[in-house]
Amino acid sequence: MAEQQAVPADSPVPAREITVTCVLAIIAGAVIGFIGGAFRWCLAVAEEWRVHMLHWAHGLPGPSWLIPVGITALCAASAALIVRPIPLAAGSGVQHVEAVARGEAEPPRLLVLPAKFFGGLLAMGSGLVLGREGPIVHMGAVVGAESARRARTSDGHVRLLQTSVSGAGLAVAFNAPIGGALFVFEEVTRAFRFRTVVPVLLSVAVGVACSRLILGDRPDFDVGPLDPPSITLLPVFVVFGLLTGLFGAVYNRLVMRLLATSDALRSVSPIAKAAVIGGMIGLVSVVAPLAAGGGDTVSQHLVSGGTIALPMMAWLVVVRFVAGPLSYAAGTPGGLFAPLLALGALWGVLYARVAETLIPGIDSSLAVPMVIVGMAALFSASVRAPLTGIALVVEMTGTTSVTVPMLLASAGAVVVAHLVGAAPIYDSLRARMLASSSPPNHGPV
Repeated sequence: MAEQQAVPADSPVPAREITVTCVLAIIAGAVIGFIGGAFRWCLAVAEEWRVHMLHWAHGLPGPSWLIPVGITALCAASAALIVRPIPLAAGSGVQHVEAVARGEAEPPRLLVLPAKFFGGLLAMGSGLVLGREGPIVHMGAVVGAESARRARTSDGHVRLLQTSVSGAGLAVAFNAPIGGALFVFEEVTRAFRFRTVVPVLLSVAVGVACSRLILGDRPDFDVGPLDPPSITLLPVFVVFGLLTGLFGAVYNRLVMRLLATSDALRSVSPIAKAAVIGGMIGLVSVVAPLAAGGGDTVSQHLVSGGTIALPMMAWLVVVRFVAGPLSYAAGTPGGLFAPLLALGALWGVLYARVAETLIPGIDSSLAVPMVIVGMAALFSASVRAPLTGIALVVEMTGTTSVTVPMLLASAGAVVVAHLVGAAPIYDSLRARMLASSSPPNHGPV
């Protein structure tokens, strides 16, 4: 993580500026709450349709596997076609939000929002291993920036609102208001300032409240009663965190390597690349349905105590480890957070199963705690925002009984990832984005 210069204390904020900021944050938060909630609802419908399609194709005679392969390829190509005239809409969008907050890029324009919405539905709804949070975060940034523009505020205020409402986007994506707020402070601005805190809290609260009118107010994952792991098992979680730091470092490098490989294929059109990658992921969905998609299904199965045979577990870890970065290289709208959480869940239960066979005194009761810890630890290793990761997982699972193991494992993962020289994934993605342009520098928010 790059060194951050000391941030001077905020100067007094005029009452009129506070009032305007609060009003705009509330309005923008409500807008992204409804848009993000609608996006998540549409994705849930698309995922249900995809599962039915796979079952239907499986029962057909002949090479029926060509149907999901063709559909996923077509949807991925269509998503790439939508974002082709709006390159900013490709990928996650988190790196652009961070660049705007640092004065390295211009705030997003309104056209990014429909491109993210419909391109993301096509890409993720078809089964690409991408996360809903990237598009919703970026759409939140668009709504925040556009609301400030319509109010004819200054450029600095436009960037402030795009940064603040991006946190509401993440909160809506995971039904996690605390995680969404921490995301802005820990990952985007890496500072607590009065000018940012107020609009973040307001937009997050209103955004999540509005999204719950569409999605309901239950945590994303249904987890049964869970006792805290014995204190004697804490070293097992520490070792897991250290290994996860290496795991996350390799994952980040694979993401960047596949993006570089895609960039190097200049003779192939972006639409053709997306179609080929979509076809590959479609084939994966035929062979191993749990290996495709954002990963909520497999995460829910594991946190609720479901079991998967050890060989299949190892296979899913390997396939999703590659399929996530490969899907991101397709250049369609989609994020990295949700696939990271699913991969962390699989990695955690795989570690628990191995520990169960090697270490006396460990039984199957370790599996679910390790699933939850794995989600937070891998997020921390890759994104390098441990507090955000822990808050997200706690809110998504509705459980606090494994917070101590999560803290230990996440700390170990962050330290190891830093020591091996792996940059945080969004630092790398932001540097890649800025290298292709000559951005202005207006100073940080």
